[in-house]
Amino acid sequence: MSDFLTQFAPALPEIFVLAMVSLILVIDAALDDNKRYVAYVLSLATIAGAAFLTARDFSAMPVLALGGLFIDDPLSDVLKLFLYLTVAVVLVYSRDYLRQRGLYKGEFFVLALFALLGMMVMVSASHFLTLYLGLELLSLSLYAMVALQRDSSIATEAAMKYFVLGALASGMLLYGMSMVYGVTGSLALADMAQILSDGTDLRIPLVFGIVFIVSGLAFKLGAVPFHMWVPDVYHGAPTAMTLFIGSAPKIAAFAFVFRILGQGLESQVAEWRDMLVILAVLSMAVGNIAAIAQTNLKRMLAYSTISHMGFMLLGILAGSQNGYGSAMFYVLVYALMSAGGFGMILLLSRAGFEADTLDDFKGLNRRSPWLAFLMLLLMFSMAGIPPTVGFYAKLAVLQAVVEIGYVWLAVAAVLFSLIGAFYYLRIVKLMYFDTPHDTTPIAPCVDSRVIMSANGLAVLALGILPQPLMAVCMYAIGASF
Repeated sequence: MSDFLTQFAPALPEIFVLAMVSLILVIDAALDDNKRYVAYVLSLATIAGAAFLTARDFSAMPVLALGGLFIDDPLSDVLKLFLYLTVAVVLVYSRDYLRQRGLYKGEFFVLALFALLGMMVMVSASHFLTLYLGLELLSLSLYAMVALQRDSSIATEAAMKYFVLGALASGMLLYGMSMVYGVTGSLALADMAQILSDGTDLRIPLVFGIVFIVSGLAFKLGAVPFHMWVPDVYHGAPTAMTLFIGSAPKIAAFAFVFRILGQGLESQVAEWRDMLVILAVLSMAVGNIAAIAQTNLKRMLAYSTISHMGFMLLGILAGSQNGYGSAMFYVLVYALMSAGGFGMILLLSRAGFEADTLDDFKGLNRRSPWLAFLMLLLMFSMAGIPPTVGFYAKLAVLQAVVEIGYVWLAVAAVLFSLIGAFYYLRIVKLMYFDTPHDTTPIAPCVDSRVIMSANGLAVLALGILPQPLMAVCMYAIGASF
């Protein structure tokens, strides 16, 4: 009995979330429409409970469980805590928006928690099967969330595109995994890394397997040329779902990439680095240039996401502890900025009105100087302008690239970042120098206003004092590297 409990103890947060999701599903089925807030409160309680369990059992050393399928290490614990925080913020931002559009239902909260569970499994996976299980649980939840607004043809179309392209990417990922398994004879990341470091004669099948794996990973990140789903899904999905897709899953995607490339295929860095260089350059170029032409803010932020994933890949392709730590820092900062950006759209929206075009932000300073200031901080951070944390995040990944001798890549990244600054600063110009089209008072609920204030100020505070968060990232990567 003690051995049984020892095997399952590291996965206690996942077990707790799964049990609570099942409970919420049953309770919500018996609730009247005017009591949907119960599912919302229980969802936040679930996240708080999982955070408590993760923090209580924080692992200083890697611990394998469930027959080697699951690992509990500092990296997984840190990422889970940030996932909890991000998902909780998303739920708070989304509450009023969902209520005004008839989407304030238990289905949204259940799907959000199932997606969170998938992300938790992904960050704690030490085996190809566990990685794929977590990825599909997350993906299927996101497909359903996008299509949740059943009377919207745009949302349904976005969900279908997401589903079809996601299935294609999953197939590529599985095919690559099967080829690597054929070469190594193992699906466990640690065993695979050991076998590959000792050398293998099957170089061609291994390279083909890595190509398919990197292609599948690039789709999940939204990197060019596998980015075609990102603008359509971000634009077509209800903004609350776009907020969810654009924030927390990026943290899980980083863990997914690090587990496979940084741990399982670490010895093959020479094989996958060049592919990541191409993906990073294309993502930064296409993302920043295409964003300039957008008039819809959600589409603009979608292309912004593509460019930011290119920057994150700069840290990954460095293939060093400093590079992985910088990439982790970047993706955590990006989740914070993305949550704030899409959260601001939610705060300005109201029943029958989507504040998702650039014109909707004209004259925001006259309507709400505080919200305009917070949006300014978020846009400055996304553009990488000091003293916001976005500047330090970009500087960290550029330093990691320079350390491995790719100075030209760092220069290219800086140039693309300068191009990107144009469309971020355009929003600041609209808020402070243009006349507002809409003078309707902005009246977000108190908790959303408080969380948005904390979100915006955190971007500034972490820019002034980035060392504590960077130290946490380096510690988590160092203990798992």
